[in-house]
Amino acid sequence: MKRRKILSFIGIALASSSLTIACNAPTNDSGGETTITPDTTGEAVDLTGQELTIYSGRNEELIGPLLERFEEETGVTVEVRYGDTAELAAAILEEGENTPADVYFGQDAGALGALQKEGRTKAIPENLLGRVDSRFRSPEGQWVGISGRARTLAYNVNEVEETELPETIWELTEEQWSGRVAWAPTNGSFQSFVTAMRVTEGDDRTREWLQGLIDNNAQVYPNNTTTVEAVGRGEADIGLVNNYYLGRFTAEDPDFPVAHHYTGGDVGSMINVAGVSILDATDSEPAAIALIDFLLTEESQTYFSETTNEYPLLEGVAPPQDQISIAEINPPAIDLSNLDDLEGTLNLLREVGAIQ
Repeated sequence: MKRRKILSFIGIALASSSLTIACNAPTNDSGGETTITPDTTGEAVDLTGQELTIYSGRNEELIGPLLERFEEETGVTVEVRYGDTAELAAAILEEGENTPADVYFGQDAGALGALQKEGRTKAIPENLLGRVDSRFRSPEGQWVGISGRARTLAYNVNEVEETELPETIWELTEEQWSGRVAWAPTNGSFQSFVTAMRVTEGDDRTREWLQGLIDNNAQVYPNNTTTVEAVGRGEADIGLVNNYYLGRFTAEDPDFPVAHHYTGGDVGSMINVAGVSILDATDSEPAAIALIDFLLTEESQTYFSETTNEYPLLEGVAPPQDQISIAEINPPAIDLSNLDDLEGTLNLLREVGAIQ
């Protein structure tokens, strides 16, 4: 999206947020676009010179290039504090109204929901929210998903026949999978998945499933990357991971012997999101809206699909290479804002001995 289109859109978005912002845009001496300045009747606002502070649970390697492009196209100066998603959310709560953050970019929806429930977010304009399927944004309009990641079963194609693959996540506790399943209980994405299981199935059934995997000699790994590596080496036949890790291996080795399998509509195939909220204490709302607009353009969404192997959430943008669409996955219906009880999940994992 070019600079002129961004400026025009932000004016419309601000109007839909019940803010009165306008502009005069005379032609400069060279015949090009001039500075746009607020008054009371127009549609756009110039963002040149505005500053935007982002607390980002997404690392710099993933989103740094996009934020640099945003600065170039809008004239906004961006300051980013990178860190752990949960720790940054906690920092915002602790800092209260004195937080320097204008925008929170969370790696999962649970942290976004936690900030919403504490009243620390602002409503996002409807014409931005409407770009994303309602499953992947706050029902109250307080955060919006930017990219999606699917939970999936990565399996070794040389060790597991397609006819053997489980239809549900619950089958992994059966005797036939004893010693063959890899998981990463200390990993944040796994813990979000367990939180989703608690939300949809309750603590008792979740506890039963966790205990079942432990009793079935599930092999423990520290994270998604090492889990996929283990499956590729044949140390485990199947692993519980996020979808985007496999692409990193196949990019280096097209013959890497691992494929994805999605279970039938249970949390084993849930879609979580990385998303953005505008914080209640911001004094840079126009720039914050501009950022969300930019992240939900076809250009940015294609970046996520092609560069990070995440699912684009803008309709019409192709999924990551060699991966099925979200519609084909058929994920379960979950209010992702309710994935905020990480502490309850950690307590349950400790109770069964999955983590210390």
